[in-house]
Amino acid sequence: MTSRLSRSFLQCLLVALGFLALRAQAEPYLAVQMGLKCSQCHVNPTGGGLRTAFGDIFAQTVLAAQRLDTGADVWTGDVTKFLRLGGDLRYDASATQVPHRTVYQFQMEQTRIYLEANVIPERLLVYVDEQVAPGGALNREAYAVFWSTAHDWYLKAGQMYLPFGFRLEDQTAFVRQATGINMTAPDNGVEFGWLRGHWDAQIAFSNGTAAGAVTDNGKQYSGQLSYVESRWRLGLAGNFNNKTAGNKSAYGLFAGLHTGPISWLAEADLIDDKSFPNGGRRMAATLLEANWLVAKGTISSSRASSWTRIEP
Repeated sequence: MTSRLSRSFLQCLLVALGFLALRAQAEPYLAVQMGLKCSQCHVNPTGGGLRTAFGDIFAQTVLAAQRLDTGADVWTGDVTKFLRLGGDLRYDASATQVPHRTVYQFQMEQTRIYLEANVIPERLLVYVDEQVAPGGALNREAYAVFWSTAHDWYLKAGQMYLPFGFRLEDQTAFVRQATGINMTAPDNGVEFGWLRGHWDAQIAFSNGTAAGAVTDNGKQYSGQLSYVESRWRLGLAGNFNNKTAGNKSAYGLFAGLHTGPISWLAEADLIDDKSFPNGGRRMAATLLEANWLVAKGTISSSRASSWTRIEP
């Protein structure tokens, strides 16, 4: 009897920990829910990584189910006037049911350190995203950004995530796997961004090697254009990678809608990849996701996705 109670308690604890991990994730549905652009809460104008001071305060006050009593103090990452630090630690507890037994497992998903150095305040910054666990150190992003005086356009150069559709935390989503454009495959290049009112646009020119060695003169071209309203958003994205092994192109449509407590995400991508040794492949990947704000600080998510090969 005691053994059964202990097992039940552990299962409940594991489920609770997994649920808390879900609550801790920052996803595009939060931007859709609040009617904000990614650049409002993240240093990277296309989202992901270190939060801005606004994003830090938002997470500790508006987003949290219950704020810890720290007086007027909030964490904004400021080390000095010109230097900010941040991080992301994700730890997972799981229970897997197999015949005749249940396997419990604890696993480090990732530990990352972010650094932002304001070389020229409000105009020129250097940004680094370094993954330190699991395994050895792995650089994800390292670039410099020059902003216009009005912050309505910027120029970025270095190793960066490419602009294409929703920047999901789940890199196993079919829309991120099929296109090959995700947060595990940054590339070295330059990016120009334009942010004006409801509009956002980014164009990137990169090596097309996912930060690997350059083996030919081919280059990769990526871009997206999006329109953001308080309750909905719509975007178009395109990518073309010109390589000797075979060209790869991708085109996408992505949208978000906020209906009461539910925030919807949808994306559809068409991919034509001629780099396969036995001939090219045409694929279609889709994503439909509903995120229900059950209570402040608690969100339940449901996702349907597909990845289909289209015969010539």
